[in-house]
Amino acid sequence: MLRLGAKSLSTAELLALFFRVGGVGYSAVDLGNALIERFPTLNHMARASIDELTSVRGIGKAKACELAAAFELGQRFAAERSTNKPLNSPMLVEALLGHEMRSLNHEHLRVLLTDTRHQLIRAEEISRGSVNESIAHPRDVLRPAILAAAYGMILVHNHPSGDPSPSSADIQLTKRIQEAAELMKIKLIDHVIIGTRSNHRPGYFSFRENGQL
Repeated sequence: MLRLGAKSLSTAELLALFFRVGGVGYSAVDLGNALIERFPTLNHMARASIDELTSVRGIGKAKACELAAAFELGQRFAAERSTNKPLNSPMLVEALLGHEMRSLNHEHLRVLLTDTRHQLIRAEEISRGSVNESIAHPRDVLRPAILAAAYGMILVHNHPSGDPSPSSADIQLTKRIQEAAELMKIKLIDHVIIGTRSNHRPGYFSFRENGQL
């Protein structure tokens, strides 16, 4: 790593450096490979609970906690780089929350509150579970924006399935919140659904980008 840099190492080798040691009869690289076999992608690994991580031979609670802490630091670093930029595109919204929300096993609905320059005021979690009006009523979504005297807001939620395409409930909720926001003179800037990146999609769906807002 000192000679060629971190990018020259495989994921198993990076994990080996992180763990430092393996166990009796297996190396730290073997331990890294065992984790990759159990969790094929870093996204799967980041979403794993402490109990799931410790199910891998050689991973105790200390190593599992260290690994969870490393993923959390990565998520905070990604968010930190985005908070000083105007949230004027879904790509910036995805950069702010994508890493974290892809690691969640259930749907979470959040609202990003912005000022007139699209600078982030703060983020608020509205609900957990399937996103629909029964658990995410427009009044609950609008309340933080009213209290913060926000100019605008961006809805963000995740699809744990990985497919960011909006469901009929997503579309219906977006329409209801847009109507309610207009009455309160608050601009619904976008609704961004976080999914998994692939060769065919960027890992998010933007209602505004797709002409639905």
